[in-house]
Amino acid sequence: MPTQRIQKILAAAGYGSRRACERLVTDGRVTVNGRRAVELPLLVDAKTDRITVDGRPVRGESLVYYLLNKPGGVFCTHSDPAGRKRAVDLMVGVRERLFCVGRLDADATGLLIMTNDGALSQKLAHPRFAAPQTYRAEVSGCPTPQTLDRLRKGIWLSEGRTAPALLKIVHRQRTKAILEVTLREGRHREIRRMLARTGHNVRRLVRIRMGKLSISKLALGAYRRLAPYEVAYLHSLVDAAAAPVRREGPATAARRPPATRRGSADAMSGRPRSRGGEAPRSPARAARQTRRRSGNVNGPSGTQAAPGKANRPPRRGRRRIVTDG
Repeated sequence: MPTQRIQKILAAAGYGSRRACERLVTDGRVTVNGRRAVELPLLVDAKTDRITVDGRPVRGESLVYYLLNKPGGVFCTHSDPAGRKRAVDLMVGVRERLFCVGRLDADATGLLIMTNDGALSQKLAHPRFAAPQTYRAEVSGCPTPQTLDRLRKGIWLSEGRTAPALLKIVHRQRTKAILEVTLREGRHREIRRMLARTGHNVRRLVRIRMGKLSISKLALGAYRRLAPYEVAYLHSLVDAAAAPVRREGPATAARRPPATRRGSADAMSGRPRSRGGEAPRSPARAARQTRRRSGNVNGPSGTQAAPGKANRPPRRGRRRIVTDG
């Protein structure tokens, strides 16, 4: 394992936030390999270095993953000075310090992933690695098919146009409707703002799925530990989003030589090329073509030119312009 900042290792071991762990180091309460650490930054290896806090060895936590069905009135925050109820307060019996993956508003309910895997939580929360998230939204009024098409294509918000979404009406009444919305981006209060822009305010919002994970059999306020195959699925979402996208063209694409501009040199002979890529005209040929266009078929000495195309009658449909010689 590569070296990491000591405050990150202490925070993962449950000693508080990284800022609080920094104060532990500056106060002289942390030792590394028998030496007191008092200055930051400090890089250590959690597997090879012996780290203690107040004389007690620091043991790394095993990574855990939980699925929580968050009720309303619960906040997705690690610290709340007002003392309001947090999502981590519902994880009774879990000793690890957990993070919320995919935040929900205090009024919203539904699926929430709780883990101490900081790297995975950051990647899943990033727009690039966003997994499809499905919501049930109860809205005022019943959206028309034209409104649903607008929402599917994207709605202009203050920070730009939203990504295309999947929508369908699950239940409709005269004064309200229940929609199922699937998004792949996590803007702040995105569904509420999208529907409010179309005149349908959200009365109730529930996140029912994140990818293949569902809360269909989980009671409100309860949590369960994710199975190993479900954890592997979350990692597969991150790996699939991180893979580079390759654009495959036709297998046998014919490559054409670069086109030369008018007057540029020929690639093989170095001679200047004329318009259309043909060989340059000789001076005599250019003079004959000029006389034919002007109608003067006599040569420069006044003698009659040899019979040829210049003396032939014009074809039908063409206009021959004869100027005074």
